[in-house]
Amino acid sequence: MATITKKELIDQIAVATKQKRVVVKKIIQSFLDSVIVELGKGNRLEFRDFGVFEVKQRRARTAQNPKTLEPVQVPPKRSVKFKVGRLMKHTLLGNEQRSAVDVTAATKH
Repeated sequence: MATITKKELIDQIAVATKQKRVVVKKIIQSFLDSVIVELGKGNRLEFRDFGVFEVKQRRARTAQNPKTLEPVQVPPKRSVKFKVGRLMKHTLLGNEQRSAVDVTAATKH
């Protein structure tokens, strides 16, 4: 499994759309900035077939320091939850099924 950076993604989109890399970079960065701003406001972002980003409030809790085993108070915090959309879920399941077929075929030889 490879890690794709923002730069590599920008390059891929620039090639696919035949747009200048600078233009694509500006658009992608604007999109990401907008996602951050909207999530910061507590808004839910829904991209059909891709997925949904929403802010969840985690309640305060008592945890334990693993070194000293002392109880530690963890304050409430906000985190972002991502729920996979239909198309992405279908694509991911398709890759898992293909991988299972590849592994099965490889073990038969």
